[in-house]
Amino acid sequence: MGLLQPESGLLFWMTLAFGTVFFLVAKFGFPVIVKAIDDRKNYIDSSLAAARKARQQLSEVEAEKRMMLVEAEAQRTELLRAASAERDRMLAEARESAASERARLLSEARTEAETERQEILRSARQQVALLAVAVTEKMLRRELQDRTAQTVLAGQLLDEIEHSKYGTTCTPD
Repeated sequence: MGLLQPESGLLFWMTLAFGTVFFLVAKFGFPVIVKAIDDRKNYIDSSLAAARKARQQLSEVEAEKRMMLVEAEAQRTELLRAASAERDRMLAEARESAASERARLLSEARTEAETERQEILRSARQQVALLAVAVTEKMLRRELQDRTAQTVLAGQLLDEIEHSKYGTTCTPD
C-alpha cells in the first residue's frame, strides 16, 4: 500500500482515536470553551449596557446642568431685579429725607427770619419811643409860646433824626 492509501487497520485505529479525542474534547473541552465564550459575551453585553447607562446618565447630568444654569440665570436676574428695586427704594427714601430736611431747614430759616424781624420791629419801636421822649424833652426845654411852633419844631426834629439815623422814613406798626 502506498502513501496515499492508508491501510484499513490504521484507518480504524485513527478513527477510534479521533472519536475518543472528539468525545473527550466534546465532553470536557467544549463546555469550557462555550462557557468562556458565553462569559465573554455576557461581559461584552454588560459593558455595552453599562456604556448605554453611562451615556444616559451623562445626558441626564447634562440636562440637569442646563436646568441648573437656567435656574442660576433666573436667580441672578431675580437678585439683580431685587437689588435694583432696593436701590430705587433707597434713592426714594434719600430724596424724601432730603426734601423733609430741606423743608425743615427752610421752616427754621423762616422762623429765625420772623424772629429777627420781630426783634428789629421791637428795637425800632424802642428807638421811636426814645426819639419821642427826646423830642418831647427838647420841646419842653424850650419855652415856646404857641402850639404851632411846637408842632413845626417836633416835625423838624423827627425829620432830622430820621434822616441822620436811617436815611429814609420809617413807619412803625
